[in-house]
Amino acid sequence: MKAVLALADGKYFIGKSLGASGEVAGEVVFNTSMTGYQEILTDPSYHGEIVAMTYPQIGNCGVNSEDVESARPYLSGFIVRESSPIPSNFRAKMSLDAYLKQQNIIALEGIDTRALVRHIRTVGAQTGIISTLDTDPQSLVEKAR
Repeated sequence: MKAVLALADGKYFIGKSLGASGEVAGEVVFNTSMTGYQEILTDPSYHGEIVAMTYPQIGNCGVNSEDVESARPYLSGFIVRESSPIPSNFRAKMSLDAYLKQQNIIALEGIDTRALVRHIRTVGAQTGIISTLDTDPQSLVEKAR
């Protein structure tokens, strides 16, 4: 399913849906960690933010109950370049996609996260919207503004 990230300054990225369907807004930030995506998902310091991961593939370890920072996710949305559909870790209880759906987190994959990070570093953090419902970039830019 198609999904779009639109930023308040007019920049947008078209990818595909990961996790839950819907629409969510938040400040778009990034994390450069190679590991620890599950801790990032459940870290209260990301409350209300849309977090973009810069490492190219996220989700290869799946999700388990031991690697959480808190009882639930706090971020608003999640962005990855590529998610791993099949976890490859003996502790995994489910895939990243299944966890995002279970927790009702709207996520986006298949965009150039390096370009997104360069853009944020150049112009600064700003409000963004991820949507699987409204995929018209201009409409979403207006909502983000």
